[in-house]
Amino acid sequence: MKIGVFVPIGNNGWLISTTAPQYMPSFELNKAIVQKAEHYHFDFALSMIKLRGFGGKTEFWDHNLESFTLMAGLAAVTSRIQIYATAATLTLPPAIVARMASTIDSISGGRFGVNLVTGWQKPEYEQMGLWPGDEYFSRRYDYLTEYVQVLRDLWGTGKSDFKGDFFTMNDCRVSPKPSVPMKVICAGQSDAGMEFSAKYADFNFCFGKGVNTPAAFAPTAARMKEAADKTGRDVGSYVLFMVIADETDDAARAKWERYKDGADEEALSWLTEQSQKDTRSGSDTNVRQMADPTSAVNINMGTLVGSYASVARMLDEVAAVPGAEGVLLTFDDFLTGVETFGERIQPLMQCRAHIPAVTKEVA
Repeated sequence: MKIGVFVPIGNNGWLISTTAPQYMPSFELNKAIVQKAEHYHFDFALSMIKLRGFGGKTEFWDHNLESFTLMAGLAAVTSRIQIYATAATLTLPPAIVARMASTIDSISGGRFGVNLVTGWQKPEYEQMGLWPGDEYFSRRYDYLTEYVQVLRDLWGTGKSDFKGDFFTMNDCRVSPKPSVPMKVICAGQSDAGMEFSAKYADFNFCFGKGVNTPAAFAPTAARMKEAADKTGRDVGSYVLFMVIADETDDAARAKWERYKDGADEEALSWLTEQSQKDTRSGSDTNVRQMADPTSAVNINMGTLVGSYASVARMLDEVAAVPGAEGVLLTFDDFLTGVETFGERIQPLMQCRAHIPAVTKEVA
């Protein structure tokens, strides 16, 4: 099973809490995290894109770096780990993304890929005059389909004459082309999102579900496999989890309870309000899960809370789910979390038994 780190491009990572670690994003922080991840044989690093936060006492995600420029910098200071940036497709023409990706391919030596997002939080785009109207909610995967077709043309042949409802290319050129086939990833959980991933993505991200229920996402992975089977393509699921680990189960649980006690209710209210703007999609979207009050303090991603041995066991359970090819991990404290994962959790995982033991990183 592949292991990736979801780097904290926004302030405070993925905990919407006054009692969680409080920090600003920076290149130096993310460089330290990704270099540690590479040292401990993580397979990939991904950054999201966020253009407006949720406010509240913690100013959650009000402070964000930009994904492509951050990952270009990280590509230059790493040598093995795969690097993924996220394109907010309403803000960047596909021909520009194609050229930026080809540039980072050159920087990284063929280790770069692109995560495509359609955009769901209207204020992110409305503030810049880029929101196309609420009808976009029902056509966003039509838009993304044309977008990725332009990308594939330019990366594959260096030229596109694509004509569609959203994009018109007239002998559009991009050179140099990427040195290796460019991987495209998506995070679809709705039927439309999974249909898109089945046709165009190399793999699909999905949310884990619940606290210490590592296999609860299995129906989502099964839906992805069913959609991919219809296209004859192999599109595996990579599952998002937060790891909160400590020496004992009780110590880890105490941290989790403390974070929940400090939930930033004002920021969570904003998240709930924004999640209800899209009235055209079903109840199975990523955004609906993020805003569910059950565990909104960490946007309802699957959460693994326990001792190092307990977390290792639960990750092995994830690996046993059909269709699960990898996990994307967040941590309550990223620098400590990546290090303890590499030294205390990964060596106990049966699905990572092939990974060589490594000594503590020397600064």
